Amino acid sequence: MMQPISANDLKTKGVGAIDQALLSDPEASVTVRGEVKYVVMSKDHYDYLRECELEAALAESKADLDAGRFVKETVAQHMRRIAKINKAA
Repeated sequence: MMQPISANDLKTKGVGAIDQALLSDPEASVTVRGEVKYVVMSKDHYDYLRECELEAALAESKADLDAGRFVKETVAQHMRRIAKINKAA
């Protein structure tokens, strides 16, 4: 479970409150009036999550290619197709 940091603790203790919370968890929540408003994490943890997100997108793209879910066309063809999609929407 994420370590909560109150807005008041953040105000009085500053970044030290975040550092303390991140000692036990990779993410910490910042609460305002008892409600979670923000989530903070270390840059290393953010980079890890971003890498996971990119790996998932790459796997999805590879699956689309393997399943034949793609269109091969010129730039001009692509622009015409996109224009038709926009008109229909």
